[in-house]
Amino acid sequence: MAKKKNKVAKQKFRSTQRFQKPDPRFNSMVVTKFINRLMWDGKKAVACTIFYEAMDLLAKKITDSDPLDTFLAALQNVMPQVEVRSRRVGGATYQVPIEVSRRRAQALAIRTIIDTCRGRGGKPMAERIADELAQAYRREGASVTWRENTHKMAEANKLFAHYAW
Repeated sequence: MAKKKNKVAKQKFRSTQRFQKPDPRFNSMVVTKFINRLMWDGKKAVACTIFYEAMDLLAKKITDSDPLDTFLAALQNVMPQVEVRSRRVGGATYQVPIEVSRRRAQALAIRTIIDTCRGRGGKPMAERIADELAQAYRREGASVTWRENTHKMAEANKLFAHYAW
């Protein structure tokens, strides 16, 4: 008796963005995206608490503007305009600079800020997020350094820009 092979259907990624709701405190979709990225093991209430505590700390650190405006400006300062992608042409692999879409730039900025905060230690997560956002607002810190390095790599490899298709 021959065994049947179970065919596993490939599932294409389907965005859940249309089901997301803005957060209750700031009524912002960007904040919702940040909280969802911050969340671990489906514990959204914990992620919300951490983020809102970080925003309260940020309001104390930077008093000249609203904490949401500070958060959005910090994200804007971390968002890259260009990135390098690997392209294989012939037998060689080239790092080709490509412009980043607004959505991807925002996702990269959120991911970078959260990853740099997780890489640090010694303080509660809310304090680390508040510190990183304050530094990004002032255009300094690890996240902004990552953005500058990304732009430098793209500048160094602009010779291969004609491979972008």
